Amino acid sequence: MDGNEVILIIDDELQIRRLLEITLSEKGYKIVMSVNGKEGITDAATHHPALVILDLGLPDMDGQEVLTKLREWYYKPIIVLSVRNSEEEIIKALDNGANDYLTKPFRTGELLARIRAAIRSSDHTGDDAILYFGSLSIDMASHVVRKNMEFIKLTSTEFSLLALLAKNSGRVLTHQYILKEVWGYGYVEQTQYLRVFIAQLRRKIEDNPSRPQLLVTESGIGYRFSE
Repeated sequence: MDGNEVILIIDDELQIRRLLEITLSEKGYKIVMSVNGKEGITDAATHHPALVILDLGLPDMDGQEVLTKLREWYYKPIIVLSVRNSEEEIIKALDNGANDYLTKPFRTGELLARIRAAIRSSDHTGDDAILYFGSLSIDMASHVVRKNMEFIKLTSTEFSLLALLAKNSGRVLTHQYILKEVWGYGYVEQTQYLRVFIAQLRRKIEDNPSRPQLLVTESGIGYRFSE
């Protein structure tokens, strides 16, 4: 059983709600369902879910607006589940604060894995934590990174990049978001700059840099730190 956390589903499609309710209930999650955006925002405030699954095509307001309103106060993971599959729509949702984005139709096994990763990531504490990912450990306070107990020397920029991705493990971060957070607004178009640093990090922390398991590329969108 995965857990007994509350998951809020905001989706107006009855079949999807029923499928999600059955799938998630079997894994021990408690389900709250909302059929439109306004109801979803209210239910999020009332039930304090561990995670929200949000459709973008809602009858009363666009899901992107719901996402923006939730992010004014709700800090737990939000996974967008939508038929909209354009790169522009996906990037917009991620930049608006979504932790992940899956397109319909979807595989339930993949959704469950994304939910587990998002909830684990949200359970990590702040900048004083030591994060563990298999043989890799990242000490956020002392800026010490070890793999198989051996110290890995990183530049300050490399550590900042790794820390940002690791703290958001399981979440897709867009190129622009990473560049803004690590280098500042003046670098948001410098995607080649980011690729160079990702390649450097992979050489230092991946078992096989040519087939990365930790720093995963989301083509055309950004990167995901995968546990």
